Parts: sequence; structure tokens; C-alpha cells
Amino acid sequence: MVRVFVSGCYDILHAGHLQFFEEAKALGDHLTVSFANEEILWNHKERRPSLPDDHKAALLRSLEMVDEVVSGDGLVKGLDFEPIFRELKPDILAVTEDDQYGALKERLCEEVGCRYVRLPKTPPVFQPISTTEIRSRVSGCTEAPLRVDFGGGWLDVPRHARDGAFIVNCAISPRVSLRDWPYEQKAGLGGSAAWALLNGRNPVKAELDLGVGWQDPAVIRETGVCVWKSGQKPRLDFKRDGAFLEGRMGLKWTGQQHDTPGSADFARDYDLIEQAGAMAREAVMAESLELLADAVMVSYEAQRKEGMAELPEVEGSVARKYCGGGHGGYALYLFPSGEARDRTEGIVPVEPWCDW
Repeated sequence: MVRVFVSGCYDILHAGHLQFFEEAKALGDHLTVSFANEEILWNHKERRPSLPDDHKAALLRSLEMVDEVVSGDGLVKGLDFEPIFRELKPDILAVTEDDQYGALKERLCEEVGCRYVRLPKTPPVFQPISTTEIRSRVSGCTEAPLRVDFGGGWLDVPRHARDGAFIVNCAISPRVSLRDWPYEQKAGLGGSAAWALLNGRNPVKAELDLGVGWQDPAVIRETGVCVWKSGQKPRLDFKRDGAFLEGRMGLKWTGQQHDTPGSADFARDYDLIEQAGAMAREAVMAESLELLADAVMVSYEAQRKEGMAELPEVEGSVARKYCGGGHGGYALYLFPSGEARDRTEGIVPVEPWCDW
């Protein structure tokens, strides 16, 4: 009899796990599944499991392809199964092709005299999903704000980050949902990040995978008027509820969609962008519309130097800029009062959204 061994957290069982178990079982006659117990999961990943250990074991034992279930309690990260593995001495240890602890496991197999098998990626029977994504779907939101930015945009893109620089933005309402989206598509308002969040995906990872920055998902999840430190990942400097902007913000559609990933590496004046971010930070600290208007116009100057088309002046407004960096989408206009904004045709009113 050829005994096969696999290990993992298996915190929430999904179809990807079943496919892996079936492929591992096909290597031999007997399949042992080891899962990290609650204490080890806490020590290694700093979170509690979604299910108690006895429930998880019962579910694993109920699977047709699983012959034995054990619990790992080893202290070495990635090798929580080591004590029971050395005791059982299986013939094969099967791992996924992208196992981040593969090197450690392969060395363990050499010591024990076990065959190490890396299962290649095969076409998934089901759309792939991770345990993290499942947890996000369960606890996820049904509505999300979008965002406008005032200064420092592009300095959230890791390859364009600058030490000591800031990105300043604001979550806005009306909010969006999977059933109601009261804005144009590809509009420069962080819609792709909101869509990822609403679908239970990690929105920061989703945006970084597109080759752009993290500011959209960061402020959409944080809400309010936020000042972020430029860098490789979101670091909040401080936030305000945005009350000083109520009735002061409006959007105007430029008539064409924008493409942020396609313009992420265009030549642009990053010194001017950094200056706009610093000015916007001071404006938010002082809760000053006048100072913020100055920062927005510096951002617009940087956009114009990049080659973005001139935006029309709107009577009664005090500042304007494109909402995104993709040469299209919505433009943001600031107004001195709600009365000035609401009497202007073609302006979509938006308000700061803060979920304290």
C-alpha cells in the first residue's frame, strides 16, 4: 500500500482543496490529511480558525478520498505536521506547485526517506478561490463608496513612491453596490477597487496586480478624508470626517472613459505631484477649502503638463482636476458652497462619506 500525506490549514474547505486531495490520492492507495490545529494557526498566522478543530476534522473525514485525518502541532512555521509525519513515515508527501514552504518540506522528506511530489497546476474544475477570499465574502460589505483624490496621486504606485510624500483623498457617496452603480464606467473614481471589495476579493492586491496603486482600495475601506504616506503599502497618516467638504464637491463627465493601467508609466512631473500632496495635507489639517483648492489646482497643473486635455471652467467653482490619471473619466470641481454647486448644470453632486 502506498501512503500519501498532505498538509495545510484547510481553514474553510472549498472545491480547490477537493481537487488537490483527489490528485494527491491518485498517487497512491491511502491519503492522510494533516491540518494545523487552532493553537498553531494562531501562532503562525495570528488568527483563529473559522471552525473549531473537531468540526474541521469531521468535515475532512467525511470526504470520500480521505482515509485518515491528523492534526499538526509542530512549532516550525510551514512544518506544523512534522511530528506526526515522522511518526507515520508515509511514502509520499504531495504539495502544490506554488507551496511557499516547498524547500523545507523537501529537506524533511530527504531526512525521513519519503518521496516528495510537487503536483503541477492543472486546469481548475471550479473557478479558483482562496480561504481569504471566502472570509472576505462572508464578512464583506454590500455597499462601498468610491473616491476622489486631491493631491499626491501616482505616489501610491509602489514603483513611483517617495519617502516623505503624501497622498490625499476622500471617500464619496452616493455609494455603489453590485446591483446599483450610479456612475459611468472607467471613470477615475476607484471603481475597480470597489468592485473587487464587493465581490469579496482583496482590493489592495487586485489593484497592485493591475500595476497601479493602492490609494483607491485604501480610502474606500477606510472612508473619510484621508492622508496617506507614500510607500509600498497603505499607511494612514491621519483622517477627517470631511464635514468641511459637505456641499462643496461635484463631478463632471469628460465624455470619455479613462485607462489608469495604460498610463501608469507616462512621463510626468512627480515633484509637482509631491508638492500638491503636501499642500493637500496641510489643507486637510486646517480643514480649509481655500487651501485644498490651491492643492487641487497644482494637481491639475501636473495633469496638464502630462498632456491631459484642458478642462472647462465651471462658473462658481474654485478648483478643478481630473479624478483619475487615465486621461478621461470624471473631473472633480470644488465649490465655495452647496448653493453654488447645486445651481450648476451638468454637475453630479457628491458628498464625503465617513463610516466611523
